Amino acid sequence: MRPAYWRHESGSMTVKMTLGISGKLLRPAVLVGLLVLFLMAIAAQGQTVKDLPPPPPVPKPKPTPTPKPPADEVLDVVRVSSNLVMVPVSVTDSQGQPVQGLKVPDFRLEEEGRQQEIAEIGDPEQVPLDIAILFDISSSVSQKDFFAFQQNAAATFLREVMKPADKASVFTIAGQPTMVQPLASAETAAAKILSIPAATVSVATAFYDTVSAAAKYLNDNSPGRHRRVIVVISDGDDNFSERIRDLSIAEARANLKGELTPATSLVALQGKHRLAVQEVQQNVQKADATFYSVNPGGPSVQLNQISTRAQNGMRTIADATGGTAFVPDSDKDLERVFRQVAAELRGQYLVQYYANSEAPAGQFRRILVTVPGRPDVRIRARQGYYPKKAQ
Repeated sequence: MRPAYWRHESGSMTVKMTLGISGKLLRPAVLVGLLVLFLMAIAAQGQTVKDLPPPPPVPKPKPTPTPKPPADEVLDVVRVSSNLVMVPVSVTDSQGQPVQGLKVPDFRLEEEGRQQEIAEIGDPEQVPLDIAILFDISSSVSQKDFFAFQQNAAATFLREVMKPADKASVFTIAGQPTMVQPLASAETAAAKILSIPAATVSVATAFYDTVSAAAKYLNDNSPGRHRRVIVVISDGDDNFSERIRDLSIAEARANLKGELTPATSLVALQGKHRLAVQEVQQNVQKADATFYSVNPGGPSVQLNQISTRAQNGMRTIADATGGTAFVPDSDKDLERVFRQVAAELRGQYLVQYYANSEAPAGQFRRILVTVPGRPDVRIRARQGYYPKKAQ
């Protein structure tokens, strides 16, 4: 029995000894493994940003192209920017009072016999007014006793017809065109008219040149959508404008010598006056202005050929541009005439339409404006226009 027990214990002791020896042998290996893992962790933590690969580039978004308008939209823009024609139209009743409140359907407009589509109507109460008032100070007018009366009547006219948005300029008619007041308020322009001195000696009269200068001034300085008006206080006689100056001087010298002017010279001078009137008319039309004249000479303008020719010239310009050439009967009638001009301006519409863009620039185009539903009214409008050059 003892030997078996001993072996059992010996066997048990052998197992214990074996486990003990194995544990002793494995412990250093485990320690070495842990040390290796520890060193690897330190190495991983010690890696810097420089050792990392660069990040991939951020993709840039492609710009979205601006869409082009369809072809029909482009054509519409071209049409809208084409030749806009503005026609000042005065509408008065049988008593000469302005007729207001008319709309687009009330008007009919024809160009060269073909009806046009009216784009817009500028109401006279809403469209600003720019006036050039021309005061004749030459000896042919200023020698009259009522020179100061003319000044007061003209100043009163400006104060009555103009509103805060309106402007007026003042020119004097003498040997050369002189603008004494650029576009300003009614009160400023009226004060300038009252301060104009009458001529004390005989001076020349450049009527045509002064009207043309006023038209050019309005064309250059008045906004396109404003109404433009030229009001002249003069007998219309001219002896010193550039077109007729030489022949007028020759005629004057012959008269001083008591000599008769040759018939050929008189015919040539008459032709020069006709051409000058045509040129002035074109300048006023190209400025889209309406021309009014007030002749202080009264009925005496019919007594001689020169004054008759001058008055007829002013009437020609007025009729072509939609204005009126007045000849007051007396001093008191001058105020009535200015009231009538004011009434026409208060009833003046600005009819606007787009003309045929194919019409050549510089070729006169005839127009006709009517109010078919109102046969009782009186209409004054320009007879035509000159197409503008393409910008």
